[in-house]
Amino acid sequence: MRKLLFISALFLSGSALAQLAADSIRRVLASGKPYAEKIKTLTGYTGNYAQAGHSKEIPGLCKTGLALAQEEKDSLTIGILTRNMANAWYFLGSYDSAANGYFQSAAIFEKSTWQLELAETYNNLGRLFRKTRDLDRSLNYYNLAMAIYQKLNDKPGIAKILNESGVVFEYRGDYNEAIRRYEQSLKIDQALKDSVGVSYALNFLAGVYTLKKDFRKAEDYLNQVITLRKQIKDTFGMALAYTDLGVTLSAKGDGMAATGYLLESNRIAAKMAYKELMMNNYNELSAIAVAQGNHKDAYDYLQKRTALRDSIYTLEKTKQIEELNTRYETAVKEQIIQQQFYRLTRQRWLIGGIVGLLLLGALLVNSQYKRYRLKKEKQLQAEIFQQQELAAKAVIAAEENERKRIAAELHDGVGQMMSAARMNLSAFENTFPFAGDEQDAAFDKIIGLVDDSAREIRNVSHNLMPIALQQKGLAEAVKEFTGKIDRKVLDIGLHAEDTGGEPKDPATSNILYRVIQECVNNILKHAQATRVDISMACEEKIFSVTIEDNGCGFDTAAVTELGGGLGLNNIKSRVNYLRGTVEFDSAPGRGTVVMIHIPLHKEK
Repeated sequence: MRKLLFISALFLSGSALAQLAADSIRRVLASGKPYAEKIKTLTGYTGNYAQAGHSKEIPGLCKTGLALAQEEKDSLTIGILTRNMANAWYFLGSYDSAANGYFQSAAIFEKSTWQLELAETYNNLGRLFRKTRDLDRSLNYYNLAMAIYQKLNDKPGIAKILNESGVVFEYRGDYNEAIRRYEQSLKIDQALKDSVGVSYALNFLAGVYTLKKDFRKAEDYLNQVITLRKQIKDTFGMALAYTDLGVTLSAKGDGMAATGYLLESNRIAAKMAYKELMMNNYNELSAIAVAQGNHKDAYDYLQKRTALRDSIYTLEKTKQIEELNTRYETAVKEQIIQQQFYRLTRQRWLIGGIVGLLLLGALLVNSQYKRYRLKKEKQLQAEIFQQQELAAKAVIAAEENERKRIAAELHDGVGQMMSAARMNLSAFENTFPFAGDEQDAAFDKIIGLVDDSAREIRNVSHNLMPIALQQKGLAEAVKEFTGKIDRKVLDIGLHAEDTGGEPKDPATSNILYRVIQECVNNILKHAQATRVDISMACEEKIFSVTIEDNGCGFDTAAVTELGGGLGLNNIKSRVNYLRGTVEFDSAPGRGTVVMIHIPLHKEK
């Protein structure tokens, strides 16, 4: 993490283009400006801003630019944008996509004379394989980049590779070689009078001396770094240096001084709204507080870290926004219905007053008014029912869409990362000699944990959006769901008398599947049952589901008086949405029967 923070700072100060917002870049691309001006703006932004915390915006912008470059047959720009997009995937943690982009970029530059661009791509590949701990391959790409920079006598490039490759030797535990490379980089930057480069070379040196527990040297280097960054007004770099100094002092055992530097780093990071750095600082502060026996402060720091983490990862935010949007639309519709009701009420009073005055001599008018009133009431009831149905449909649709989205993210995001981790562990097993059977067994346990985690992710993904429901229908989906339950825990019998008559509408099948799933989950949680029988049948366009268990049962009258539990209310609301009926037959000590009847064709 320390190395990533150092490297990100290099890009943050790299270009004024990093100050442009993504929507400004899109406006430039959509404008009538010349191609060269559009590409210059885009490559500068995507090359410097991905590492500044806006990586999610970069792939889409790069794709737009690639389409323009391909029309112009501009190979240089294609190679650069492909690499910039790969950089964004790298900082987003999609290392397989990053590797694919880097290799495509390298293939373009290897066929050209753009050697500096090729060296930069080789450097990125070295960094990627360093991240995945394929250290031999990482060093190979660093050496390829170094050969190009040395051939072109590019001093800044040579200094950069010395710093980058030094981290590989840190990971190998060869601290002397890491120090040698950092010191060479420092000499080059000093000769170039590159204050920024000098500060980061010193920062790397401080890091390796911290690992060697030579805290005096580490502190000395970090104090030099802070002095330099104050001179060049590198506020962000100062925040990073304060963090590193805090970590060094904490490792030294000086928790009080470490706390001061970490809090100073957080003060700067808060002004810059750099949540990731603040989150890491709070994590270190919590560990220091625990070591000092100050558990209250440790808990407070951990709470702040958790709050920042929740604000960074926005999966829950997206769900909340969706729910708030649904509530807002429902409230607007209810307001319209209420206004219509008030308007109709005023009309009733007006017409009632007129009819009251003219009742004796206007029987015909009274008769017409009654017909008018009944018509309006029927229209109002119909509109209320329609609005309620639309609101329920919106909530259920939002729920299903959220399940699909979460299932897709688990399968395509976390699942793919677990697969990549499994592949890297397997590769590591083939290249690392174990000291004995104990280490070998421990490594096998790790592999097993990764495999179990991957399977669990797949199971959760399939439960959220079962493939069988989409491909084979309701009966097969229920069979697959119940088949995953251990029969030693709950023996489930499934009887589908006429599956050919099951609902054809995907929405109806989805809702019925969730209802059956909710019933079974309630039985597992509360019923203490050992046997459940599920029956599905279709008679005269009525699809029926019966779920019967031999559990402890419950008092249906008492539950009704209390308003029903959340699970029962969910079941009722979903069945009502399908214009069906649900009955609960139960009593304490004699199990429960749930009977659901759904019309397959709604009345118009």
